[in-house]
Amino acid sequence: MSTETLTKWTIDTAHSEITFKVRHLVISTVTGKFKEFDTSLESDNEDFEDAQITFEASINSIETGNEDRDKHLKSDDFFNAAEYPKMIFESTSFKKTGDGEYKLIGDLTIRDNTRKVELDAEYGGTVVDPYGNTKAGFEVTGKINRKKFGLTWSAVTEAGSVVVSDEVKLNLNVQFTKS
Repeated sequence: MSTETLTKWTIDTAHSEITFKVRHLVISTVTGKFKEFDTSLESDNEDFEDAQITFEASINSIETGNEDRDKHLKSDDFFNAAEYPKMIFESTSFKKTGDGEYKLIGDLTIRDNTRKVELDAEYGGTVVDPYGNTKAGFEVTGKINRKKFGLTWSAVTEAGSVVVSDEVKLNLNVQFTKS
């Protein structure tokens, strides 16, 4: 008879990245990332099903490779980092859908707007690193509509093209360390 215990995992920020992509002028894509974030995972089994996952990112850490664009994203036109300094996610479900594949469902809060999101997670495996730490890796992907979270700024070019698309693609490559 085995007794299940809750295993806690913390994010290895040196080996993780939180990125997003958004179409610009319909013809190209801008990639951004959050440099400061924290994520935790708690699981009572080795296959991670039903794990509890929390995530938060500092809006002021947003970086797109263009200082003016970063300032605009932090302004009230988009994230309003002064009033809403964090983006927060709390899982409500983490279900295995296939071999190493999961559906992650949870509540994402941006600018005080909370919406249910569904993300796909691919389990990369669990290994022990050269220092004896147990590590687990996941790639999480999905899409959100930025306007549903209060990021409503919009502009149209003279030719009628939208400057920034409503759809934002999310990509999180995360590595956890067993506590």
